[in-house]
Amino acid sequence: LLKVKNDLEMLLSTVRSKNKKLEEDLKREQQWCEEQEQVLNTLDKTEKETNTQAEQPSVKREFDELKNKIMKLKTYKKELLSALGEFLDEHFPLPERGENTENKNSSAEPAVELKTMQEVLEILINKLMSTPHEPYVTINESFWPPYIELLLRCGMVLRHPEDPKRLRLEAFHN
Repeated sequence: LLKVKNDLEMLLSTVRSKNKKLEEDLKREQQWCEEQEQVLNTLDKTEKETNTQAEQPSVKREFDELKNKIMKLKTYKKELLSALGEFLDEHFPLPERGENTENKNSSAEPAVELKTMQEVLEILINKLMSTPHEPYVTINESFWPPYIELLLRCGMVLRHPEDPKRLRLEAFHN
């Protein structure tokens, strides 16, 4: 009986030591697991930050591309306006001062400085773009009537339905 008791006590002490060792192993494993979770959380945060930083350069790159496109369009617009101005100056000059086609008997100079075809078109374009809801321009003596008639016949401008002294550029861009 004593021998069995001693054996059981030895067994108990061995089991207790193994339990103690297993508890220590369990604590170490739990601590390792917590460390791994912290590392995983840190990596997730780093990944999110990297993604947002990666998105920001793409947004910046897109913004730079848009700025380049706008600059190219502005340059192209200047070239077009310059070519239009040259064409209009060459093909649509103002009437000569001495030449008066409307009233040959009158020798008086016109009281108003006549607008060139380019100025007339610029006024009409600017009015259409700045106030598309009210694109009509009131014509006065500074608009040379043959230019107005030419624009009307070509269908580039339209008269106001109620007021014949008002014109608007035909909205070809719509």
